[in-house]
Amino acid sequence: MPFVDLKTQYQALKPQILKRIDDVLEHGQYIMGPEVRQLEERLEAYSGARHCISCASGTEALLMSLMALGVGPGDEVITTPFTFAATAEMIVLIGAKPVFVDIEPDTCNIDVAQIEAKITSRTRAIMPVSLYGQVADMDEINAIAARYGNIPVIEDAAQSFGADYKGRKSCNLSTFGCTSFFPSKPLGCYGDGGAIFTNDDALAQVCREIRVHGQSRRYVHTRVGLGGRMDTLQCAIVLAKLERFEWEIGRRLEIGALYNATLESFGIPFVRQRLDRNSVFAQYTVFVDDREAVQGRLKSEGIPSAVHYPIPLNLQPAYAHLCRPDGMPNATEAAKRVMSLPMHADLPAEEVGRIASALSRAIAG
Repeated sequence: MPFVDLKTQYQALKPQILKRIDDVLEHGQYIMGPEVRQLEERLEAYSGARHCISCASGTEALLMSLMALGVGPGDEVITTPFTFAATAEMIVLIGAKPVFVDIEPDTCNIDVAQIEAKITSRTRAIMPVSLYGQVADMDEINAIAARYGNIPVIEDAAQSFGADYKGRKSCNLSTFGCTSFFPSKPLGCYGDGGAIFTNDDALAQVCREIRVHGQSRRYVHTRVGLGGRMDTLQCAIVLAKLERFEWEIGRRLEIGALYNATLESFGIPFVRQRLDRNSVFAQYTVFVDDREAVQGRLKSEGIPSAVHYPIPLNLQPAYAHLCRPDGMPNATEAAKRVMSLPMHADLPAEEVGRIASALSRAIAG
């Protein structure tokens, strides 16, 4: 049983994917070819955002957004410690300091009630993470940001593209939305890629310049930039995958609901979804004790699992000096107990039941 089944997805889309790849090979514009803008236009229409700027990865999307806002040494960016390292990594690489806020114990998203206490005169941005495919409480985060002089908000939506929040799409909820097209994401390519979304014309133009080494036009460098382009072949692959994306989101919602109902009947706790939003279930995550033993028992039945994430950033050697080691109790506890189960659009309903039953036996020992 695959944890993420990209092979079945490929077989379903093989003619469209090969046609898109062949088109690129025929015209030969591998960097900033026509598919780049085609994809951006499709993603603008899907998200409702005025601007989409494709880029080399979700990590690059975060970095470029911070650069566009002028964040730098001496600045602070509020974020969560329960995320992949790239979130805090980009803040540190740009010379700023990540200021961690603990998470909600049931959703694992940033605890909005704790953000305001962390705002200082040096706060230059707030970067919530829409973890596991569920959007953080962006309206309340934006309201807090507005009360303190319209602090920019960057949604780290690497896992949540396609998710809804109060009738609006992830990536179109704040100053910037940043997503990833890493192959295992809900919408993925066959290498690396990402995108930045914004409704601010000026910030969009800055990001487009940063993406091509700070050029406003060829060999005119108006700012410091980087080589942050998403290559044409990867854009072509995402364009092909968009033909099936709505169906896949619908299937993820069905599978997630089935997992919820089945695990609830077994009394197994799982990451909760709020009623005013959905999750695209980039991961389906449960809480277990004695995780290593449970994973071993599942493996013996041919069921893979994963941990996102076993060590929160407040306890990672690279970032631990930025906060008290005991300052994030919910993140620390979640890191000990979270475990993700197989989740993808082609997962048969009967397999969900088999996985849940095996998990119940594994927990019972």
